[in-house]
Amino acid sequence: QVQLVESGGGLVQAGGSLGLSCAASGRSISSYTMAWFRQAPGKERGFVAVISGNGGHTLYANSVKGRFTISRDNAKNTLTLQMNSLNPEDTAVYYCAAVRGGLITTTPRRYDYWGQGTQVTVSS
Repeated sequence: QVQLVESGGGLVQAGGSLGLSCAASGRSISSYTMAWFRQAPGKERGFVAVISGNGGHTLYANSVKGRFTISRDNAKNTLTLQMNSLNPEDTAVYYCAAVRGGLITTTPRRYDYWGQGTQVTVSS
């Protein structure tokens, strides 16, 4: 079992930056693909970014490409999401997720482990 806990959410003005962290426990995440998803009120949970187990491969949603950066530190068992140039459309609850193995997937149902989420609110 892998337990995931997100932190770092909050309120930020449009154009600002915010960094999210996801602390994993229970097992080493080095063999897990890790991802960030987000869910705005009234919308389905959507893909944000994904990173392979060794950090060598990343993939981003078009809406965040060039503004967000996903990274991981397997030694510290942590996943991060650096978010720059935030806009009100980025307002959502952000979740980290993990799936064992090398599959790079943007589909939420393929992930086995989820954090509880952290709220990000961007004011205009």
